[in-house]
Amino acid sequence: MRTYLERLKPGARFRLAGMPEVTGTLIDCTDCSATVRIDGGKREVEFENQDGTKRRFSATRATTTTWAPATVVEPIFTPEDQPSSNDEEFDMATKTKTSKKAKAPKAKAVATPKADKPAKKAKSPKEAKEKKLSAIDAAAQVLAASKEPMNAKQMIEAMAAKGLWTSPGGKTPHATLYSAIIREVATKGKESRFVKTERGKFAAK
Repeated sequence: MRTYLERLKPGARFRLAGMPEVTGTLIDCTDCSATVRIDGGKREVEFENQDGTKRRFSATRATTTTWAPATVVEPIFTPEDQPSSNDEEFDMATKTKTSKKAKAPKAKAVATPKADKPAKKAKSPKEAKEKKLSAIDAAAQVLAASKEPMNAKQMIEAMAAKGLWTSPGGKTPHATLYSAIIREVATKGKESRFVKTERGKFAAK
């Protein structure tokens, strides 16, 4: 499916129409020019997880340049760019906000004025401690404090180690976090707190 660079969202992957060997990522696009990161040579990298398992991936060198917004390209869709079916962490922020709004009127309607005061004092500290950060907000803090780009699994481990956020029981919290960051980069563009440095890795702006 061919389209123009100006129709892609920031962070989208693409290949040049007619030259499929030329691939890259759209960083930003204006009426005059499109800033793109063109992939360079690839090399295989292998590293060992904490549990002893090994993972391999391709590291890509990239060059940032500008192209015409009307350049014809073909979008590249990967499984990582698809929304996760297990979005418990990403949805947690929305659920937390709606639950706070839903609890407030119930407490006022059911409890007596005398019971309201201790109930508010007891719940406020707990909500502040337990539901202070969502997964994506905690990831933004971890990246801001990190000098090196990190992938989703590294962010999850760092968030847990610092006590900022832990998974409520999801089997793939890293996949959910990756999807949430991709959404923010695509929807907020320059206002996003994250920037994609290479395949699967992000840094703080």
